[in-house]
Amino acid sequence: MRIEVRWLVAAAAVVMAATPVAAAEIGGTSTITAVTVFSRGAEVTRTAQLKIPQGEHLIVFKDLPAQAIDGSIRIEGRSTGKLDMGSVDTRRVEIPHLDPVVSKSERRKLEEAIEKLQDERALVAAEMDAADAQKRFVEGLVALPSRPGAKPDDKAEKGEAWGDVFVLIGSRLAEAEKARLAAGLKVREFDRRIADLERALSDLAPIEDARTEVRVHVTAAAALEANLLLRYQVPSASWQSLYDARLSTGARNVAPSLTLVRRAAVQQRTGEDWRDVALTLSTARPANGASAPTLDAIAVDFIPELPQPRPVASAPPPTALASRARRADGGAPADEAAAAEKLQDEEVAMGEQRAGAEISAFQARFDIPGRVTVFTTGEVKRALIDEAKVEPSLVVRAVPRLRTQAYLYAKLAAPKAAAYLPGTIALFRDGTYVGTGKLPLLGPGQEHEIGFGGDDSVRIRYATVEDKRGETGLISSQQTDTRAFRISIKNLHERAIAVSVLDNIPTSRQQDIKVELTGKTPPTRRDVDEKRGVLAWEAQLQPDEERQIEFGYRVSWPAGKRVMYGR
Repeated sequence: MRIEVRWLVAAAAVVMAATPVAAAEIGGTSTITAVTVFSRGAEVTRTAQLKIPQGEHLIVFKDLPAQAIDGSIRIEGRSTGKLDMGSVDTRRVEIPHLDPVVSKSERRKLEEAIEKLQDERALVAAEMDAADAQKRFVEGLVALPSRPGAKPDDKAEKGEAWGDVFVLIGSRLAEAEKARLAAGLKVREFDRRIADLERALSDLAPIEDARTEVRVHVTAAAALEANLLLRYQVPSASWQSLYDARLSTGARNVAPSLTLVRRAAVQQRTGEDWRDVALTLSTARPANGASAPTLDAIAVDFIPELPQPRPVASAPPPTALASRARRADGGAPADEAAAAEKLQDEEVAMGEQRAGAEISAFQARFDIPGRVTVFTTGEVKRALIDEAKVEPSLVVRAVPRLRTQAYLYAKLAAPKAAAYLPGTIALFRDGTYVGTGKLPLLGPGQEHEIGFGGDDSVRIRYATVEDKRGETGLISSQQTDTRAFRISIKNLHERAIAVSVLDNIPTSRQQDIKVELTGKTPPTRRDVDEKRGVLAWEAQLQPDEERQIEFGYRVSWPAGKRVMYGR
């Protein structure tokens, strides 16, 4: 039988006046069974199975993390009888990290072990002190012959008796030093063992974990069993897309193929481990809010004129620097105007960045097969989502002005499934790892090109044929800058290959500066990717075929002026 109440949203400010004081408290223990991870944040589902006697009760769950967002906590479920749910309250509590009884017993054992080691150390330290005293005594005997008032006999004067004494003293001194060193080693070992036990004792200090406590008020018409689900969201979790692009270039009679493998990198620091859970990945973004941002009105107005200062007889005349700093119309100073213009530019730039970062029209959910464990240490957990095979078209692209190296690209259409989110892509060409790249957001069927490194089977040569400056005209002379280039491309593959060569010419920002494209080979496309002056020559080269591209430009401007080239 389903619980005859709607699920409730928990809030910390729920009124508890309707709760009977005599309601029996039932400790609820729940287990994480499912987690849905978003690009930022996650929704956790816990399951609790309870036996509830007849009457009014207070079910207390203390195992939710401190990060659990109050407004996201929901409770629903099923029961074997009629169960009415009242208010649901949440609060932050401190839960002991260890069992107090067990912790006290362990602490007592460690304290007794430390006390025993300290007693044994004291005995060894006494032995070391005795060895030190013996050493000082023996060293005192060595000084006897040199003391004033000593009356050695005739044999001693000859040094015979004192020689025997010195041998005995040396033997005793060595024994004392050896005993002292042995006792010192024992003392150092005792100190190490005592320090280890003291660290273990400090680890048993009362440590408390911050948790979220959920208190559910229920009334059971009769004794029953209930299976409750607790859902809540936590912010410190995320996942991002990782891709493998495995290109097989094929052969003369074998078409190329591309396998696109999609993986996920999941990590979390929510304060609780996700052990053996059903993991779902979602492209939804609950952290971004549910509504579009609101735009405020923008007004443009004249900068108010500052009042003219009253003349003062003793005031010095304004300096040239102050005169240049003030606007010609007598308004605000130039630095204030520049600051206002800078602020306006910054406001526009921020608006563009905000719009470009948050907009996404794609949503998808990926259920990871099997059970997955993700620890709360922030360690990355990788999981396979899917893989798809596509038929790419290969094209060789080169920018010989910058580098005479051809690069192989695979042009593909994204599989007509879920959208491909932005992420890092590992590139493999014929089984060899060639590097990494970035995959943008791709909708189903959207076309994209992926680079797979250099192609040494296409030879590129680049040469400057002409580079000169001059002056033309009799009445109104013009300065000219003429340049010409030659690019040669040769296909050394055993099959035909599409080639795209890119270059650029200057573009004018002034009406008096004229730019003219010259050369025998007109480009296939102009202003590639909406970039002014960027040209592309595209062709299909047969095996061992070589082609040449001859182009250039002529720039002219009025004599007496100078031009500069830049971006």
